[in-house]
Amino acid sequence: MTTTPLTHTPQDSGVPASARDFSVEGRVVVVTGAGQGIGRELARQFAAAGAISVVADLDLAKAEAVVKEIHDAGGNGLAVRVDVADESSVAAMVDTIIEDRGRIDVLVNNASIFATIEKGPFDQIPLEQWEKVLKVNVTGSFLCVRAVAPHMRSAGFGRIVNISSDSVTRGTVNYLHYVTSKSAVIGMTNSLARELGPHGITVNCVRPGMVATEVERTVNPTVEVRARAASQQCIPRGMVPTDLVGVLFFLATPASAFITGQTIACDGGYTHSS
Repeated sequence: MTTTPLTHTPQDSGVPASARDFSVEGRVVVVTGAGQGIGRELARQFAAAGAISVVADLDLAKAEAVVKEIHDAGGNGLAVRVDVADESSVAAMVDTIIEDRGRIDVLVNNASIFATIEKGPFDQIPLEQWEKVLKVNVTGSFLCVRAVAPHMRSAGFGRIVNISSDSVTRGTVNYLHYVTSKSAVIGMTNSLARELGPHGITVNCVRPGMVATEVERTVNPTVEVRARAASQQCIPRGMVPTDLVGVLFFLATPASAFITGQTIACDGGYTHSS
């Protein structure tokens, strides 16, 4: 099934945004790691807003379950298995999407290793674990961008949103592999924005706070830890996946055409940028 081509306003045209520009309706939106957690909710919400949600996940059964939720709610979705750390798997994912939907408008690089990470002092992190975290969280995003970029270039339009973490500002103890990987995502965003901007493609990053999801972690934050974090926010309540929807929607639309290379904190005001 191929989607109808969308027309795009040139990024540098300076044409005032219309209400239509703030819509994701009809956009083909790829969310990696969307079989659970934040990715699952983003895929569901994009579909509810009229987008074609591509639920990409290492676990195809989970991806298909999310697509069933989308279809049951009257939305449009496609489940695709992908190992973002594997170049051939990423290429196969993109080929499947292009063959089935005809284009890729938006890529949300959400897939990462976090729930299964064993915390510990930096000098006790096994090299194998260090390399695995960086391969998925950094190389995975790189491979996905590299695979979708040619299709976005040919369309003259693309929205890429990378997901980082507020842990990069806090320098979370005993979490060096994860914090390093999420810091690298921000640097990647900045450089990609420079390279892809001339082609009508924006690249931005969202830095969530501590999000409560259904995903079980190796070490789950205690109630006290979550309460302490919430108490330090300007909006003193726990963060849930839907809190990310607004900023992701905006960065996925034509209305954000002049915003690129930015990292936006979505953490209830836990951190402030100058």
